[in-house]
This record gives sequence, structure tokens and C-alpha cells, in this order.
Amino acid sequence: MKREFAVIGLGRFGGSICRELSEEGMDVLAIDIHEEKINEYKNIVAHAVIADTTDENTLKELGIRNFEHVIVAIGENIQASILTTLMLKELGIKKITVKAQNDYHEKVLNKIGADHVVHPERDMGRRIAHNIISTNILDHLELSDDHSIVEVKAGSRMHGKTLIELDIRAQFGCNVVAIKQANDKQINVSPMADQIIDQDDVLIVIGADKDISRFEKQLVLDE
Repeated sequence: MKREFAVIGLGRFGGSICRELSEEGMDVLAIDIHEEKINEYKNIVAHAVIADTTDENTLKELGIRNFEHVIVAIGENIQASILTTLMLKELGIKKITVKAQNDYHEKVLNKIGADHVVHPERDMGRRIAHNIISTNILDHLELSDDHSIVEVKAGSRMHGKTLIELDIRAQFGCNVVAIKQANDKQINVSPMADQIIDQDDVLIVIGADKDISRFEKQLVLDE
């Protein structure tokens, strides 16, 4: 069964979401106040509509209540983003994801009930920064303001040792939740304490940012 999404705002962020969701076979309603944006996406998504989403009656006429997830990707107009989110919340939308322009914008969105707030530029900057520190750090995903999950490649310091020998939880306060062995395509979820780590194995580690930082500097990064 196809899932239905509505994306409001067709800038780079909203437009890329529309493309990805459509390529995955989802039904997407794309909404923007500018005709040229609608013309750009009308042959990509299931439906594309010119509309001002700060008007409650317009949202009702679009049948927005029928969509299980609405993504508000409005660009520079913070007021329109906040008003749209507020309207969607009042209309009872199950899940609302909103792009925030800054920390103040995020605080307001959280207060009015946005389910998920994203900072695409900030978050991507952090991921890139972590990735360029070392080739051992493959990916970095924020879970909250102070907790993350990282994907790291085991280096020489970890080679040939078991999880119990490395004692990552006690030493750094982090948890290894999965391991993908270098010579195996399968992911081992909840690995045993006696599992031996080989160089180039990929570890999925979750924890507080300060603990992950210590783990990366002291154990992951090769000298």
C-alpha cells in the first residue's frame, strides 16, 4: 500500500524530498506558492499545487487531513513556516516534520507541536566535519542535542581484541549496538562480548556526544 506525503515548499530541501519519495513509489502532494516551482515538479510527483498554506481554508480544500505525514520545507519565510505548522497541528495531522532556519525557529516549532525539526545545513555540516576528521569515521547522525549514533571503521588499536577487552561501555560510556564484519555483508546486531574485532570492521556506536568524542580520539583514530 502506497503511503501519502505532502511537501510544502519546493526549494532545494523540499524538492529533494519530493524526488526521493516519488522515486520510492510514494504518493506525493507538492505545494508551493510560486508557479515556477510547481511547473518544475508537476511531472515528478503525483500532484503539484500552487497554494498559500498559511490559510486554513486552503489547507482544508487540499484535503491535507488525508496525509499521514506533512513536511514543511518553507525556505526563508519563518513566519509562513510557523503559521503553516500551527495550522497543520490544529487540523490534526499525525506527523509533521519542519525545516528550521535557526535555533530560535526550532524552539518555536517545538512549542507549537512539530513532531520533528531538522536543520539540513547545520546537520550536514556536522556530519561532514566528523567524516573529514579521519577516514575511520564513516557517518555521524544526531539523535538529539547531545546524543548521536556513529558508524566507525575499526583501526589498528582495536584489531584482534574482543568487545570485552576493549570495554567500550565502561571506558567511554558508549554502546556498540551492531557490527558489520569486513569480510561479511551481514550486520551482527547486539554482538556478543567475546566477538573479536578485526581491522576495517564497521561498528555502530551510540552514546552522548562527549563520550563518543573521547571514544573516537582514544580508540578509533589511528595514530
